[in-house]
Amino acid sequence: MHYYEIGKTGMKVSNLSFGASSLGGVFHDIREAEAIKAACVAVENGMNFIDVSPYYGHYKAETVLGKALKIIPRDSYYLSTKVGRYGKDGVNTWDYSAKRVTDSVYESLERLNIESIDLINVHDIEFADLNQIVEETLPALVELKRKGVVKHVGITDLQLENLQWVIEHAAPGTVESILNFCHYCLNDDKLVDFLDFFEKNNVGIINASPLSMGLLSQRGVPAWHPAPKALVEACQKAVQHCLAKNYPIEKLAIQYSVSNPRVTTTLFSSANPDNVLQNIRYAEEPIDWNLVKEVQDIIGDQKRVSWFNS
Repeated sequence: MHYYEIGKTGMKVSNLSFGASSLGGVFHDIREAEAIKAACVAVENGMNFIDVSPYYGHYKAETVLGKALKIIPRDSYYLSTKVGRYGKDGVNTWDYSAKRVTDSVYESLERLNIESIDLINVHDIEFADLNQIVEETLPALVELKRKGVVKHVGITDLQLENLQWVIEHAAPGTVESILNFCHYCLNDDKLVDFLDFFEKNNVGIINASPLSMGLLSQRGVPAWHPAPKALVEACQKAVQHCLAKNYPIEKLAIQYSVSNPRVTTTLFSSANPDNVLQNIRYAEEPIDWNLVKEVQDIIGDQKRVSWFNS
């Protein structure tokens, strides 16, 4: 495991880190005891950054993680959660007002059984009025930072252009990190185009979804996946190619996503402790760059093909 600083925050985190969305039963039902163990195993094996959100499982992910955090030493991890996006019974809701995001932070503290949040993120800003993010949401979080309730402030989105716009229009130093997903993986490396900009602005870079939300998985692409058909088919061919080489595409995908030291950390999510250990082993083994090239050749003109968030 390698450790890199998130921007200029002083938080040195593992290059592979624990995304707790699975603890909310986002992808399938979970066994709570196993999910708690997964979080504990992650930290015990050197993953010192955990990311969650009240949106995941309508508060369930934070609640289950909070039970795990009761037994994990507070000085052994950094914790990130989010504000702005919520949901219940399949219905999404968004509220980026100063009052709601402030209340949301205090609610998260209670669910997570902690006294302060290391990194608070504005969740999926593409669903907001970006002017409101700059003029109202971020200032409310900066005020919580001044009070010591949160230590650092970041933003998340699928659309890299939105992240850049907010950084350019917010007061310098307000945005300390970005979390972007599905843009530094085998089938899409668009994040590379923005690294210089983020580094110039002292913004830490958090990558998520090395399996591209299931595109790069032997399990098969989830029915809900928003990727266009041609991209799905190209990735399925890549999966089969890796299988023929006796090299799981999940292994290659994890290795690729943690291979660039300019990308501070990559989040993956699992409520299964065995999967956590397996992914840690993957990250620690040397990558087969010839296979990376073969996979990206198979993906071909579908590389960097993306979709809109939902």
